[in-house]
Amino acid sequence: MQPRLAVIGCGQWGQNHVRTLSEIGVLAAVSDRNPDRAEMFAERYRVPAIEPAAAIASRDIDALVLALPASAQGEMARAAFAAGKDVLIEKPISLDPADAEKTAAAARAAHRLLMVGHVLRFHPVFQRLCAVVAEGRIGTVRHMVANRMGLGRFLGMDALWDLAPHDLSMILHLAGSLPTQIISQRRSVLSDETDIADIELDFAGGLKAEVHVSRVSPYRDRRFSVVGTEGMLTFDDLAPEGEKLAFYAHKVWRSGEGFAFENAPVAYIPTEPGLPLDRELRHFVDCVQHRREPETGAVEAVETVRILAEASPLKQAG
Repeated sequence: MQPRLAVIGCGQWGQNHVRTLSEIGVLAAVSDRNPDRAEMFAERYRVPAIEPAAAIASRDIDALVLALPASAQGEMARAAFAAGKDVLIEKPISLDPADAEKTAAAARAAHRLLMVGHVLRFHPVFQRLCAVVAEGRIGTVRHMVANRMGLGRFLGMDALWDLAPHDLSMILHLAGSLPTQIISQRRSVLSDETDIADIELDFAGGLKAEVHVSRVSPYRDRRFSVVGTEGMLTFDDLAPEGEKLAFYAHKVWRSGEGFAFENAPVAYIPTEPGLPLDRELRHFVDCVQHRREPETGAVEAVETVRILAEASPLKQAG
């Protein structure tokens, strides 16, 4: 029997969860702090609109998706775990590492599943990139570079917290370990908060990564590149279908007292179709149904918040 899910938070991103869970056939209820908004989606998808507390307490609901402001998600998730619910929490799960760890501990204590909504981990192009890396096609991974740039979203959360979680989740997955050093730079350009941010991460073994985010860029950039000893890969989410995953057999080697390089033409790697959110939610449903640990579980959720907090102005000012 498929689990029954409710979405708490029907805002800009939460409504996508509502639609997708309805298409999968597991949406049991919707909830929002604005009753009129909840009723609108309830009528559209023919499910009940209920209060958040009622969704947590209901025996007719097995799991919840929380798409709330980050500051509100921890307390509600912990109440859900105590009530026996599994929870998918949108990124970031908190704005405070201690609160994030408290939420993770609550899930462990209640033997419930905690999954964080790092949706790009379920993008078929990123998953194919991971497979190519695992096959050894680019040799040993030495460096990763993520660019997430464009104009907008000024939603009361700075660019670092809003944009960087996507790329940090991909980096942590490929690194397979936690960073040993975090260096950040932030700039306020057209608002009173961080508009542009750069994060540098060092990992054991010499692996390094960079994340560049901006919400005041005149152009859009959604590229994630992996540099290896035998080649390089780029996942470009804005590229046309069929060209989203590029392989470059570029090589660099020591030659005498210096270095030489070989520049190779681009080769595009075929990828499967599929919508990341649909794949993410189907994964969560499968985990709930079969009691499997999610791919994007508590460790990744907490570590992402820790990195963001260490890279944020508030952390450094303290």
